[in-house]
Amino acid sequence: MQRANDGDPLAAYHKRRRPPLDVWRRHRPLHGGGHLRPDEARALEEWDGFAYAPAGTAATLAEAQRWVNEQTPGAASGSVGGHGTSGSQ
Repeated sequence: MQRANDGDPLAAYHKRRRPPLDVWRRHRPLHGGGHLRPDEARALEEWDGFAYAPAGTAATLAEAQRWVNEQTPGAASGSVGGHGTSGSQ
């Protein structure tokens, strides 16, 4: 049987470790209806190689979107821009 990528025997494994749709970070409204309530808090989640893990909170939709776009994959995780677990800077 021939592998999909003969140069990398672990290619299938690396592919499974990528997040869905290559979205490394995402945010979700804490109480639903996110686009209807842009001033409410958001839960921040980051891909850890197996699943999305909690990474903190953001006070508003704008802060959550900024956080999603701040870091690239593989950079240090945790509190970014004051978004630890308190949701305020």
